Amino acid sequence: MEKLNSFLHIHKRIYFFIAVMSVLNALFYLLRPVKPIMTFIAETTLGIRVTVAAVFDLLPFSVAEVIILLSIAAVLFYLIKTVVGIIQSPGKGTFIIKRFSFAVAAVLFVVLLFNLFLGASYYGTDFLDKSGISVEPTTIDKLYNTTKYFALKLSETSGNVKRDEHGVFSESVDDIFRRSSSIYDNSVERFPFLEFRTNRPKKLLLSKLFSCLSYTGFYFPFTGEANINIDSPGCFMPSTIAHEMAHQRGIAYEQEANFVAIYVSINSGDPIYEYSGYLLAYVHLNNALYKYDKQKYYEVYGLLNDEVKADLSYNNKYWERFEGPVSEVTDAVYDTFLKSYGQELGIQSYGAVVDLLIAFYGESGRRSSI
Repeated sequence: MEKLNSFLHIHKRIYFFIAVMSVLNALFYLLRPVKPIMTFIAETTLGIRVTVAAVFDLLPFSVAEVIILLSIAAVLFYLIKTVVGIIQSPGKGTFIIKRFSFAVAAVLFVVLLFNLFLGASYYGTDFLDKSGISVEPTTIDKLYNTTKYFALKLSETSGNVKRDEHGVFSESVDDIFRRSSSIYDNSVERFPFLEFRTNRPKKLLLSKLFSCLSYTGFYFPFTGEANINIDSPGCFMPSTIAHEMAHQRGIAYEQEANFVAIYVSINSGDPIYEYSGYLLAYVHLNNALYKYDKQKYYEVYGLLNDEVKADLSYNNKYWERFEGPVSEVTDAVYDTFLKSYGQELGIQSYGAVVDLLIAFYGESGRRSSI
């Protein structure tokens, strides 16, 4: 009788917790269209994230990576223990309900934290609102002119970085990370809302695994860390760091974070980041051009020098090794995630940076960066 009362007492508390989490999550989804509320939540939790990131900045490793690994281990342990318990428990029905209730409570709690610490940023005041940049329908000629401009700048800056005997980008990872501390300094005058304490990016120990999952990096809202895949091609690593740092500054949408990464990199005053920024812009622009005018695509590609082509070739060959079911599943999951938070284009939202680049740099592609 005592065990039964204890069981009922614990389950009442769990059911109450589940009910509270369900109500709070439902309230969040209902309030998503109310921009002022979402902005307030996003700005409040951003302050918390920046503070937490400053604390974890003292550690040389990615706390996010540790949390993810421990979480996976905890889930596997919970599942194994549940299966063993079902086999051994005399009251299987009661045991299953108990284990399922704890799992549901944990999932709802994590979902609520995620909604508050990152989800709200997708529905609050975004980069376009803050920057005043107006994106309008564009033309093939505007796309062509802007792509051509970035291709020329890319070839112009390609000689400013170290290269190996094959002509491929070979700047050291340590240098790339070390030089990231000041890359936002020259951009806060044009975009004051980007002025935050810069926390150092973190190297992922299991970078090759993240390559298998098609990740060059990710922002972890619970620790505020910018986590970088250091196994992926170095030529894109600087702009990837700038991208994840944009998320640290409250830029949620991927296309906006990509634009910020490009702008910040090419205005950083650092030749490594400048080249990587032009490279990221060119790839997005010329991929878009390929969809609409293949002749112009090849014409612009022909403007690139051998050094840039070597970097693009190396990057393509690197990622070809990881193509397969795992990367396809990862892309599908991430695509669903983006769409669930209002990014209607899903993974294609990365391509929407093209509209921002054209809108900001103008038809001639020669608008002043600052």
